Amino acid sequence: MKDFKEKAAEYFFLLCSLISIGAVLLICFFIFRGAYPTMASVGLWSFLTGNLWKPTDIPPSFGIFNMIAGSVYVTAGACVIGVPVGVLSAVYMAKYCSKRVYPYVSQFVSLLAGIPSIIYGFFGMMLIVPFIANNFAGNGNSVLAASVVLGIMILPTVIKVSEVSIRAVPKAYFEGALALGATKEQSIFFVGIPAAKSGIIAGVILGIGRAIGETMAVVMVAGNSNILPSTIFKSVRTLTANIVLEMGYSSGSHYDAIVATGAVLFVFILILNIVLNIVNKGANASGGLS
Repeated sequence: MKDFKEKAAEYFFLLCSLISIGAVLLICFFIFRGAYPTMASVGLWSFLTGNLWKPTDIPPSFGIFNMIAGSVYVTAGACVIGVPVGVLSAVYMAKYCSKRVYPYVSQFVSLLAGIPSIIYGFFGMMLIVPFIANNFAGNGNSVLAASVVLGIMILPTVIKVSEVSIRAVPKAYFEGALALGATKEQSIFFVGIPAAKSGIIAGVILGIGRAIGETMAVVMVAGNSNILPSTIFKSVRTLTANIVLEMGYSSGSHYDAIVATGAVLFVFILILNIVLNIVNKGANASGGLS
């Protein structure tokens, strides 16, 4: 009976794994099958590098380069804003925060992760966009506004993963640095963080994955103009924004082009996951410390 239960559990876990793998394969199949007509008629290179998106023209034009650039701009801006704050917050929580204060700080970080995207969008519309409009150029709907909102949104991911990684570094590393005359700050930034770099980079890449895939908050603050922005105060449209704005009324070749846009976004996320695996393997092979 015991062997039967063990075998049943083994097959059940195998079934769950196969369901997960099958779900990914089905998503890949339907996304790329739907994208194929656009890739075949427009051409992959023209689709990726074209800067004209006019699906209602005759003949229509399908080029998503401006939207790819827009996604890269707001994601990079989110990293510039969110990553330093997130990593330093993780350092504080792991090495400086008292046991009495820690539960409250941790709860606020968890609360950030649980806030719906549309609430972040409202926050951006009501505070960040007017602030940029009143103090800088433009009407406020811009790359900068989207970057600030996304920078806040990726904080929980960066903080939590980085904190766990820093706490996982053996205390002997810090104690050895202190014994050699290093200050607490030097032991953290020159010993602890390099030793935890694989986990910190993993948190950053996961944050990038959320930023590049975010939709509603970006739609509400970015302006959604299909242009190549010359400054961070210009409006921008991302790949996700293009999908959600036009999917409802698209049909025919326009619909196929929207699905192809989703396929490009899917490939971006896939590349991020591959980079994450390579980084983790490289960090593990080097033993964590550089």
